Amino acid sequence: QVHLVESGGGLVQAGGSLRLSCVDSGRTFRSNAMGWFRQAPGKEREFVARISRSGGSIDYADSVKGRFTISRDNAKNTVYLQMNSLKPEDTAVYYCVSQLYFSGSSVADFDSWGQGTQVTVSS
Repeated sequence: QVHLVESGGGLVQAGGSLRLSCVDSGRTFRSNAMGWFRQAPGKEREFVARISRSGGSIDYADSVKGRFTISRDNAKNTVYLQMNSLKPEDTAVYYCVSQLYFSGSSVADFDSWGQGTQVTVSS
């Protein structure tokens, strides 16, 4: 069973940084690829980044490449999203997600979702 809890969201000025964390309280964290999605008001959920079980494979959306970094600590059952050089268009609810295999990056490819954490970037 997977239970994902995000933290680390908040309000930050443009150009600033935030680090999101997601803890999986289940027993399958090391078996799952993990990722992050986001959803801005009035928009569809958007893929942000994902990381394989071992951390050896990583994938980013073009809109965050070079600014965001995904990582994981399997000993702590935690996945992170370091967000630098934040822009107002990064404002969204950010969701932690998991998938059994490092497969696709669409919404339907992920099995479990957290409740989300709000990130607001002011201009």
